[in-house]
Amino acid sequence: MEKVNNFPPLPKFIPLKPCFYQNFADEIPIDYQSLVKRIYHVWIFYCITLVVNIIACLAWWIGGGYGVNFGLAILWLILFSPCGYVCWFRPAYKAFRSDSSFNFMAFFFIFGAQFILTLLQAIGFSNWGACGWLAAITFFSTSAAAAVFMLFPAIMFTMSAVAMLISITRVHKIYRGAGGSFQKAQDEWNSGTWRNPPTREAQYSNFSGNSLPEYPTVPNYPPGNQWP
Repeated sequence: MEKVNNFPPLPKFIPLKPCFYQNFADEIPIDYQSLVKRIYHVWIFYCITLVVNIIACLAWWIGGGYGVNFGLAILWLILFSPCGYVCWFRPAYKAFRSDSSFNFMAFFFIFGAQFILTLLQAIGFSNWGACGWLAAITFFSTSAAAAVFMLFPAIMFTMSAVAMLISITRVHKIYRGAGGSFQKAQDEWNSGTWRNPPTREAQYSNFSGNSLPEYPTVPNYPPGNQWP
């Protein structure tokens, strides 16, 4: 059955079609569905944080700050919302869907960079377009009302960074526990299977004759009559 792209869900009056097919129950193994959904929710929360950051940067500007922060905040929303989905959530989704080492590695590198950037946004350096802790606390002496608005994205950036750290740690633990390595990612790159890796079901069903699918572990059966 042909899968029709369903994400992002766009209203019918918009003359554009969804770019991706996303179905956690259909494509992600049940053991990893909650983790992949959590990474998806991290992306959503980060996008919401960028929206709140725009409002706070506007308050920062009105309170006597620099307008460049407001402009950069809009740029970060336009840039990081779609790029976050495409560059680190989709690799994580495809990695668990297809057990793809290349996509796992892409997720680790890009998501790791995203974590560092979010950490810097939580700190809140001046003229970075991010209302972090440093920017909010130091602005209390100028405008307490604006600084209160600036505390909201500071808290949310911090929560995003913590959620990202937990997510990447859990994914790395699962990947290394399953025997994943950089060499496997290189093999996928050399063979070209990283472009369109087959699903796990396709990998296990694509065999003929006396060949059998290679399962990651060998089942341990109770000896003798020790069956429950």
